[in-house]
Amino acid sequence: MNFEDIYCFFRNPPPLYLNQELAVCYILDILLQDDSYGTELIARLEHESSVYRLSDTVLYSAVKFLEASGTIVGYWKKVTGRGRPRRMYQISPEWRNKAAELASFWTQYSQHHSTPTTIVSTIDHRSFSIGS
Repeated sequence: MNFEDIYCFFRNPPPLYLNQELAVCYILDILLQDDSYGTELIARLEHESSVYRLSDTVLYSAVKFLEASGTIVGYWKKVTGRGRPRRMYQISPEWRNKAAELASFWTQYSQHHSTPTTIVSTIDHRSFSIGS
């Protein structure tokens, strides 16, 4: 490692992977808009955010939790252009209000927790020297 590596990290930070708590809130936020399936949830987050990512493991752990609690239900649907049916998810009607509350946590979190992409742009790293 050298100092230039540090500057490069803050100019182009790696994505942040959602934990299960954030994943639950993110999934509910999307499902309040429309039904969806697992790989679409991952792809949508990647497309809409340069900051956040969602792993398969965390996604399906969150989905399993939501299904077990009755918050969401799954059903099979043939998706246009796909060979096999997809396991689609939707919010249970009796959970819509609670889902909206939890989804708001994701919205607030994602708006207030961004990466430090502008930190380095305000520093002239070429003038950096030891002892000054």
